[in-house]
Amino acid sequence: MWLPASCLCLLGHFAALCFWEVSAVIVESENYDVKELEFGETILTCKYRLEKEQVIRLEWKKVALNGDVSFVFFNNSLAADLQKRAEMMGPSIRFRNLSRGDSGQYRCEVSAPQDKKNFQEIIINLAVLVAPSIPSCDIPSSAMSGSAVELKCREKEGNPASEYKWFKNGFALELSVKATNTTYQVDKATGTLHFNTVTKEDTGEYYCEANNKIGKPQRCPAKRMQVDDLNLAGIISAVVIVCLVIVLCGCGVCYAQRRGYFSGGKSKKEHNSASQAESDFKHTKSFVI
Repeated sequence: MWLPASCLCLLGHFAALCFWEVSAVIVESENYDVKELEFGETILTCKYRLEKEQVIRLEWKKVALNGDVSFVFFNNSLAADLQKRAEMMGPSIRFRNLSRGDSGQYRCEVSAPQDKKNFQEIIINLAVLVAPSIPSCDIPSSAMSGSAVELKCREKEGNPASEYKWFKNGFALELSVKATNTTYQVDKATGTLHFNTVTKEDTGEYYCEANNKIGKPQRCPAKRMQVDDLNLAGIISAVVIVCLVIVLCGCGVCYAQRRGYFSGGKSKKEHNSASQAESDFKHTKSFVI
């Protein structure tokens, strides 16, 4: 804690004794932007000075990446989930075994009720650096020559965000998204490899590598993409065969209708009914006579 002090002011060749008084609580830190590896340890420093010696109220709060606010140090006690891996060093906090969930903004708040300005806070950003995970890759197994094809690569664990590099048959595709006169474009930020029009020469084994310079780069399993030419002769032959089948089926249906195969059962039944009626009539007539 820093207390009020006098200072010696030098003005040109003259020296004058001047007094400087702190008229408010002042809060400062040695580092407002803290970066540390996952599972490591760090100290969030908070220092204050007062107008008068007094009992202050010290609180630490955390603003998570999603905007939620929670207490870290309140009522002279650390939050329950931090008591086993954090400790207070005066007004500062020491973290051990950092996790990615510790990333966020931390507010050190000091209240001094006897000072003219009795409250001040500072914000310290803590970024826990995390190595990338194995990326997930979307690579089609086949494609038709002349079509547009897009290969995708993404991983969500790394902090800071990873950059991506694509490989074909073990060789890096170094072209950026702004490259011209090429059959493909690589976006290192989104992990997308886009082919405007693929050719048979684009056939090969592809994989993607994610790297954020924290730990080792990670890559997805290689997968082969086969590009084939469009078989126009085969398509035409298939269309002709289908048309012939449709024509033959139509002719068969027409022939069957003309021969009465679809209504044969009904006609035969009606014929038998008519014959039976005629026979009954003749029998009755003979009986009357």
